[in-house]
Amino acid sequence: MAAQRYEVRFSGTGGQGVVLAGMILAEAAGLFGGRHVVQTVSYGPQVRGGNSNAEVVISEEEIDHPKPIALDLLVPFTQQGCDEGAKLLKPKGIVLLDPEMVTQMPEGWIAPLPLKRIALEATGKGQMANIVSLGAIAVLCPHVTIEAMRMAVRERAPRGLEEIFLKALDAGYSVADSMREKITFREAPSPED
Repeated sequence: MAAQRYEVRFSGTGGQGVVLAGMILAEAAGLFGGRHVVQTVSYGPQVRGGNSNAEVVISEEEIDHPKPIALDLLVPFTQQGCDEGAKLLKPKGIVLLDPEMVTQMPEGWIAPLPLKRIALEATGKGQMANIVSLGAIAVLCPHVTIEAMRMAVRERAPRGLEEIFLKALDAGYSVADSMREKITFREAPSPED
C-alpha cells in the first residue's frame, strides 16, 4: 500500500557522505529493522564535488518501483540538493536541513538542525554531519529505530572509528528528539514579499 511506503533522499556533493548515509539507513531499516528496502545512488559528472543523491525506499510490503515517487523526507547538504529535492516532496514531507548549509529554505515542513555544529561538538569533525543526520532520522522516520541505526552504523563505520560514528549518531538523535516541536510549516512567500 502507498501509505506504507516511506521515501528518503540524501542530497549533496561528492565527499559529504551522502552515499554512506543512504547505505546505513537502508541497512538499519532492512537488515536490522525487517522492512523491505531499495537503495539507489546517482552521481553528477564528477564524484568528489559533483552533485550526489542517495535514495532509500522503505516499505512494509514488497517494493514494486525502486525510485522515489514522492519524498517523505529530504536531507540536503547543499542548496542545490535542497532546491532539486524539494520539488519531489509529498505535501507533508519534511526537509531536515542545516541552516548553515542550506540558507534558502523551501516551503513546507522544515526541521532545522545544525548538523555540522552538532558533529563538531560531539566528535570534533564537522564532516560527520551525515551521521548526525541519521540520528535525527531515527526520530523523524517511523520505519527505523535508533537501535537498528546503531547496529547499521557499527557495521558500516570504518574499523577503529565505530565509537566516534556512534557519538555522532547519538548526538543527532538526542538533539532532534529534544527539538521535535521546532519542526514548522513554512508557507511560500506572498507575491508582495
